[in-house]
Amino acid sequence: MATKRPAVDDPGAAGPPDKKLTRFDPAQLGNISSLEELDVKVLVFQNKKLCERIEQRRLAEDDLQRRVEQLEDRQRHDDAMLMIVNRYWNQLDEDVRVLLQRFDAETADDSEGETPETTSFLTLLSTWDKDELGQKLGQRVEFSKRAIGRLLQAFDRLVLRNERLQRALREHVLASATDSMADDEKPPAPPPPPPPPPPPSSETSATGGNDAVDMKKPKLEPDATGTTRGDSVDTKPDYLDTVVKKEPGASDSVHDDNNASDTNDCKLHSDSVDVKVPVGCTTNPSLIDILHMDLADALQQNKQLHQLVTQLHQRHHENTLKASELQDTVTAAETCNAELRNKVDDLEYDYEKADQRARKLDRRLADSLQKLRGYEEDPVVHEGGRTISGVSKNKFDEISAELEEQREFATTRLSELEKLSKDHHEALKEIEQLRMDLQHLPEHVIMDSSEYKCLQSQFSVLYNESMQLKTQHEETRNLLQTSKIGHLRHIEQMESDELTCQKKLRTELIQLEDTLAQVRKEYEMLRIEFEQTLAANEQTGPINREMRHLIQSLQNHNQQLKGEAGRYKRRLKEANAELSKLKSEGAAQEASKDEASMSSSSGTTTAGSTGAGTAPVYVPPKAEAEPVVLKKPDEDEKDFDVKDKGRSESEIIKDLRAQLKKNQDSQKEMKLLLDMYKSSSSKENRDKVQLMKAEKKARQEVEDLHNHIRKMQEAERKERRKLADDDALRKIKKLEDTISDLQKSLAAQKQREEALLSEMDVTGQAFEDMQEQNMRLLQQLKEKDDANFKLMSERIKSNQIHKLLREEKDSSAEQVATLHGQVQAQNQVVRKLEEKERILQNNLATVEKELSLRQQAMEMHKRKAVESAQAAADLKLRLDKYQSQLKEAQVAVAEKTAHLEKESFKFKRMQEEVASLRRKLERSKKIEMAGAADEVLMEEIKEYKEQLTCPSCKVKRKDAVLTKCFHVFCLECLKTRYETRQRKCPKCNAGFGANDYHRLYLT
Repeated sequence: MATKRPAVDDPGAAGPPDKKLTRFDPAQLGNISSLEELDVKVLVFQNKKLCERIEQRRLAEDDLQRRVEQLEDRQRHDDAMLMIVNRYWNQLDEDVRVLLQRFDAETADDSEGETPETTSFLTLLSTWDKDELGQKLGQRVEFSKRAIGRLLQAFDRLVLRNERLQRALREHVLASATDSMADDEKPPAPPPPPPPPPPPSSETSATGGNDAVDMKKPKLEPDATGTTRGDSVDTKPDYLDTVVKKEPGASDSVHDDNNASDTNDCKLHSDSVDVKVPVGCTTNPSLIDILHMDLADALQQNKQLHQLVTQLHQRHHENTLKASELQDTVTAAETCNAELRNKVDDLEYDYEKADQRARKLDRRLADSLQKLRGYEEDPVVHEGGRTISGVSKNKFDEISAELEEQREFATTRLSELEKLSKDHHEALKEIEQLRMDLQHLPEHVIMDSSEYKCLQSQFSVLYNESMQLKTQHEETRNLLQTSKIGHLRHIEQMESDELTCQKKLRTELIQLEDTLAQVRKEYEMLRIEFEQTLAANEQTGPINREMRHLIQSLQNHNQQLKGEAGRYKRRLKEANAELSKLKSEGAAQEASKDEASMSSSSGTTTAGSTGAGTAPVYVPPKAEAEPVVLKKPDEDEKDFDVKDKGRSESEIIKDLRAQLKKNQDSQKEMKLLLDMYKSSSSKENRDKVQLMKAEKKARQEVEDLHNHIRKMQEAERKERRKLADDDALRKIKKLEDTISDLQKSLAAQKQREEALLSEMDVTGQAFEDMQEQNMRLLQQLKEKDDANFKLMSERIKSNQIHKLLREEKDSSAEQVATLHGQVQAQNQVVRKLEEKERILQNNLATVEKELSLRQQAMEMHKRKAVESAQAAADLKLRLDKYQSQLKEAQVAVAEKTAHLEKESFKFKRMQEEVASLRRKLERSKKIEMAGAADEVLMEEIKEYKEQLTCPSCKVKRKDAVLTKCFHVFCLECLKTRYETRQRKCPKCNAGFGANDYHRLYLT
């Protein structure tokens, strides 16, 4: 066993044996003549011992006081350390909670509050038990672990969100670049009207961007279930798409023609990816720079955080290795510490023992010096002429006087003992005489005794009672026969009643089982309906939300289309007015043309052919994409009037009809999408619908472009037919130039107007979206509350029905149990009655047997009584002879016993005298051999020392006792025997264990 201390004083070990310790003589009270003197000497000795003990107690108290002060200082230091640890631990928890609130609102809302243990830490530590302390501190460490884990989760979510945003930006920029390049590679065809650009001011662009961000923010918020929607990351590329599409117009309106050559290829830097954007998508430097800066900062912070995390992981790994090494060293140090502590305890015990022994030796030395001085003053001369130096003369006289007194006491006590022995012999004689009288009493004494008379009266009473019992027995036999017949009839009636009850119970059980089966079926139906309603509500919930969003977006789109239709109607009215003016001017010009054509008819034909070939009406698409210089509002109105004049009323009506047709087609598509969403709500169907929608839009755009090309070709043919004159061609060219300029200015004004309108629409739409979203969320909450109320009411109803059915079932079960209990009770009553009948029959048989036996015994006793009377007369004669012989024998025995007692008393006295004489002889021999009283005392001291030394090793002092047999040995011998598995007492071979020997202190 590694934890046990090695035996220091092993007798079998090598080396010399330990030095013998000084042994003290037992306390001698001296000669005592009375109890008062004995009490006085005992009190003196006890006072002396109490003084020694008080001195030891005072020293021990001083040591304990020093130890208490050291422990209080250590406790103060530990309390201060605990306060510091608790304070910094609370600060760590608070910092982690603040970081969680900063990085993730979900974890902040969900964070656990501080428990009151952190506020009153020391008081709780003082009240906690040792077992509770580890558990409570473990819970607190678990809280800190959870908080730090959630902080790491928040960092991971931020990293994943940044990666998703970065990936979405890269994919969107690449897609926009490829689309723009594909548009540039197409044949020259009029592109669709560009989106309205924002105003050139940086403030409006910034507010527009913020509004767009605000409009997208609600999708990132958690829904009612507490989880963020899956579309929160996918909607950010759409927002960036709209921002990038809006920027080219703004850049065209802000920058001059000098920047047009620099915008051939514009690069969008995103971390390590460079995406080239062609000319058609020139971006706003301010917004893209902000995005670049934000992305660069975010990526740099992400890299720093990743590096920090890896460093912390590395440090954690190193610290765990160091901690394991230190733990090994700590365990080794603890084992060494435990061994050293055991050694220190042993040494402290040995030191205390040696200190007490030294103090006792000092006191004994002082006492012995005083005694020695008193003995050396006057030596005593013995009667034989020999001097005794160890005893004073006064003491010797006292001893001799005490010896005379003891002799007188002995003589008086001997006389008293002789008297007592005589009294004892007389008492023994009386006892023997009384014993013999008791054993042989005469008959007349027995007959005259009250006990005999009582027995005689009791016998007469019992005889009368036996006769009465005989008559009662005959009566009970008759009653038994009648009760047997009645009992059989009662049993038959009860059996018939039991059969009817069983039949009723079976019918009731069958009915209850049928009702129970029906109730179970109804319960199963209700449960299935409840599960179906729950599943339907869970399935239709997200579909209804998506349908609401779609319907609201369609309503907004329809409202926008209505606004555009109103604007187009106003423009149609203005175009009709301008058309009437242009018709009047055209009539005047035709009149002038007719006059000119009459003068030069031949030249006009040639000029018409050349004019038709050199004056195309078609405007190339590049002219529309080039930057246009803004004009004043008056010039814009003039250009618009001229443009409207150049178009005929029929063309405008056709355009309006075409737009109406487009709107109707789009409405049909929306209806189709709505039906598709209603019919199928899965994600794959939604993707298919989106693809179909995109394909239809592309086809519609292609058809629009083809229609526009046809219209332009027809317009060109009409113009070629109309224009035949050179002057008219020149004027037409001039008018076409002015019309192209006016169209450019009109396009710029339209772009500006549409940009303003789009900004207003975006801001209004964002505000309306926010309000609609709030209304929608409120409506969803109301719907959920209504659904929950309905489900709760249905559940309460079903629970009530189930409770009623359960109560009915319990009541039916109780009825069945009561019926079963009644049947069992009746069966038990029947069994008890049968058992009573059997018992009565058995009792009757036994009573009959006893009666016959008693009659036989009575006859036998009568015969024996006669015989015993004859034998009694014979025995009376013999008894008289024996009594005379017994008296003679008693006298002889009494004499012999008296003589024997005297002899035994004398023998005991002689033995005592012989023992005292032997002791005197041995003492005188020792005195003659030793020659002095000191040697006698030394011999006695040796005997006492041998009695106090251990009988096993015969070296050490006895200081341990076995509690099994109470034999005394030294502690080291017992320890060595226990460790060497010789676990038996050396004297009586009684087995002992680890807890069966204890230390013994002999004082």
